[in-house]
Amino acid sequence: MSKELIIIDGNSLVYRAFHALPFMTTKEGLHTNAAYGFTTMLTKLINEYNPKYIVVAFDKGKHTFRNEIYEAYKANRKETPLELREQIPLVEEILEAWDIKTLKDENFEADDIIGTLAHLAKKQNFKTTIVTSDRDILQLVDEDTKVLLNNKGISDVKLMDTEAIIEKYGVTPKQIIDLKSLMGDKSDNIPGVRGIGEKTAVNLIQEFENLENILNNTDKISAKRVQNLIETSKEDALLSKKLATIITDMPLAINCEDFSFSPDNNQIKTVFEKLEFRSFLKKMNDISLDLEDTQMTLLGMEINLIDVPEATILVEKKELEDFYNKISSIKKVYYYTSGQLEKSTLLNNIIISFEDESSSLQSYYFSTKYSNLEIALKILSDKTIEKITYDSKKLYNICNKENIAINSLNFDIMLAAYLLMPTSNDYSIENLASIYDNTLLNYKIDKTNHQSYLIWISIVIYKLEKILKNNLNEDKLSNLFETIEMPLVEILSNMECTGIKIDTDKLERINIEISEKIDKLIEEIHSCCNEKFNINSPKQLGVILFEKLELPIIKKTKSGYSTDVEVLEKLEDKHPIISKILEYRTLTKLKSTYLDGLKQLVNNETKRIHTHFNQMVTVTGRLSSSEPNLQNIPIRTEIGKQIRELFIVDNNYSYLLSADYSQIELRILAHIANDEKLIQSFLEDEDIHLRTAAEVFNVNLTDVTPLMRIKAKAVNFGIVYGISDYGLSRDLKIPRDEASIYIKEYFSKYQGVKNYIDEVIKEAKNTGYVSTLFGRRRFLPDINSSNFNRRSFAERTAMNTPIQGTAADIIKLAMIKVYDK
Repeated sequence: MSKELIIIDGNSLVYRAFHALPFMTTKEGLHTNAAYGFTTMLTKLINEYNPKYIVVAFDKGKHTFRNEIYEAYKANRKETPLELREQIPLVEEILEAWDIKTLKDENFEADDIIGTLAHLAKKQNFKTTIVTSDRDILQLVDEDTKVLLNNKGISDVKLMDTEAIIEKYGVTPKQIIDLKSLMGDKSDNIPGVRGIGEKTAVNLIQEFENLENILNNTDKISAKRVQNLIETSKEDALLSKKLATIITDMPLAINCEDFSFSPDNNQIKTVFEKLEFRSFLKKMNDISLDLEDTQMTLLGMEINLIDVPEATILVEKKELEDFYNKISSIKKVYYYTSGQLEKSTLLNNIIISFEDESSSLQSYYFSTKYSNLEIALKILSDKTIEKITYDSKKLYNICNKENIAINSLNFDIMLAAYLLMPTSNDYSIENLASIYDNTLLNYKIDKTNHQSYLIWISIVIYKLEKILKNNLNEDKLSNLFETIEMPLVEILSNMECTGIKIDTDKLERINIEISEKIDKLIEEIHSCCNEKFNINSPKQLGVILFEKLELPIIKKTKSGYSTDVEVLEKLEDKHPIISKILEYRTLTKLKSTYLDGLKQLVNNETKRIHTHFNQMVTVTGRLSSSEPNLQNIPIRTEIGKQIRELFIVDNNYSYLLSADYSQIELRILAHIANDEKLIQSFLEDEDIHLRTAAEVFNVNLTDVTPLMRIKAKAVNFGIVYGISDYGLSRDLKIPRDEASIYIKEYFSKYQGVKNYIDEVIKEAKNTGYVSTLFGRRRFLPDINSSNFNRRSFAERTAMNTPIQGTAADIIKLAMIKVYDK
C-alpha cells in the first residue's frame, strides 16, 4: 500500500498569504501577516489530511539555470516587498518547530525541487499531493500525483487530478507545458507566441496534441493570422517550452521516509508567543495536549473538530406559520442563499438563522425540494425583519432576476470587512472566519453538503456581525457603512441587472472592418522590409528596425532594443513602417480589448452588456467596472468614438444622459486645505487653471498664454495626485529643475495647500493611516519606512487619498440620491 507525501510550495503559499491578509505586526513592529496566513493554511491542511510525511520547497536565489538560457526570465518581477522578505525566516522558524523539513537549491527553482520530489516519491512507493497556488505545477499531475490548488486567499482550495485539469483547462497535465509555450506567461516573462491567447492555444493543442506537431504543421492551421503568428515565432515557442518545463531529475539523494515529522509543542508555543499569534495560542491552551500523540491533538486537529449542527426543515403549513410568527417577534435573522445567477433555480437553498431566548443560534433550511420557499421569500421582503447576510449584492442580483423584493437588508459582513481591511484581496467567508474568529475553522466543513455548509456560513455571519459592528464603531466607520456603502449595494445590483444595450449588428460590422485593416497593415509592414516577422515580438521587431532598416537606436533594455511607444514616436519621421506599426498596435488593442471582448459579453437574451460594478476593490473607495470595464471606453480616437456609439438606448427611451461634477477633486482640495485663493476662485467661478497659471508664472490673468494654462493644469492635477518634480517634468516634457520651480511657486502662492500636505503627512506618520471627510481609512504601512522610495510613495498616497476618497464618497452619495428620486 502506497504512503502519502505532502509537498508544499513554500514561496507560493507565503506570497498568497501575504497578499490575502492585511498587515499585521507585533508590538516590536515585526510584520507577521504572511507567517500567520501560512500557519493557518498549514494547520488546516493537517486538520483535513492528517499527513505523516510533509516537506516544504523554497526558492533560494533569483538567478537559476533558466536565466542562463534566457536572460530576461522573470526580469519584470517587482522586487519582493521588504515586509514579505522579513517573514520568510519566520515561516522557516515555524516549520522547524513543527519538525517539517525544508529544501532549497540556488541553481534551481522550488518548482524543480517539487517536480524531482514527486518523481522520486513514485519510485519509493509514495503517492504525492502538492500544495500550491501556482498553475504551472499542474503539469506534474498523474495517477500518483495530485495538486491541491489554492485559487484565492488562504482558504479556497481545490484538489486537481487529471480529470479536473482536462475539465477546467481543456488540456491534459503534460499539455500545460505546451499551453504555456504558446500563450507565454507575463508573470515569468516567458514570451510564448505573441498574439496567441489561452482560447486559441487550447484549440491548437486539442487539434495537434503538442507544440512540436503544431510547429511542423503550420500549413494546416486554418486561421491565416494564427498561422502567420506561429511561423514567425517558432524560436520563441521552443524557448518558452524549455522555460516552462519543470525539471524532474535534479541530483537529489533523498529518502521520502525522512519527511516524517513530530511537532514540538513547547517550541511551537514559544514561536507563537514571539509572533503574538493569540488565536493559535488560545487553541493550544484550550486543548489537552497528549505528548504521546501530538500529531493528532495539536492545534485542534481532526480529533478536535466540531460537527456542524443540523438545521430544522419545516414542511407542514402550521409549522411554517408558527416559524414566521416567531421571526416577526424576534425581528432579526441571518439570511444566506447558495443560489447562483447562472442557474435556472436561483433561490433553491436558503438558510435562515436567528438567536433564540437562550442566546443560541437556531437554523432553518428552505429549498424547492421541500416546497417551503414561500415563507423564506416572505421574510426577505418583510420590512419589519432585519436581515444580516454575506455578499448582499449577490442576493440582490438573484432576487432582481426573479423579481423578488428585498427589504431591511441592513448588514453585510463582506462589505464591513472591506471597510476595515481595504487593502485585502480576499473577502471569502473562510478567510474572514480565519481572521476574525479562528475557532470557526474548527467545524467539519463539507462544501458538497449544501445544508451543512450553509449552516456553517450562517454561524460565521452570526459571530462576525458582532465583531465587525464593534470594529466599525471603534474605527468610526459605522456612518460611512450605513449611509453610503450599504445603500449603494442595491443600486449597483439594479445597474448590473439592467445593463446597457449594444448595437450588435454595428459591433459585427466594425469588427470586420478593423480585422481587414489589421490584415492589410500586416501586409504593408512586411512589404516595408521585404520580410515576414512577428510584429508583436519586441525582439524580432527590434532586429527589423535597428539592424535591417538601420534606424537610430533610441533605447536598449536587458533583452535587447526597446520598441515601446515612446521610442516609436521618436522614430515616426524616420521610416513609413513606424506609423503603420503604431496604427497596428492601436487597432489590435482596440479589437482584443473592446470589440472581441464586448462581443463575448453580450447577453443572448437581453442583447445587453451586464458589467460587474466592483465595490470592494479599490483602497480609495472608487468604484471599478469589469467584464467589461465600462469606465474606460476610449473616446479621443475616431475608432474610439465608433466604439462608444455601440452603446444605444432601447425603444422606450430617447437619450443616454451623462452627468458629472465639475473639477470635484480640486474643489475638495480647496475645502480640506481651507486655501483662501482656491476657495475664492471657485466662489467667483473663475477658470481655475487660468488663475493658477497667473499665480505660478507671476503674470496678470489677461497675459496667461494657452501654454501657461496647460502647464498650470498639469500642476493643479499633479498636486492632487501627489506628483513629484520628476513626474511633472515627464508629463510636460520639460527639465526637472523647471518642474521643481513650478511646484515651489505653486506652494508659495497656495499656502493653505502646502500646510494641508505637511499636516496630513505628519498625521499619517503618527496614526499609520489617512481618512476621507466621510471617515474612510487607508492604511500606509510604509509611511515611516527607512526606504526612501517606499516612504515617498506612502507620503504621496497620504496627500491624495483623502481627496480621491472623498470624491468617491460624494459620487456614491449622488448615486444614492439620484436613485431615490
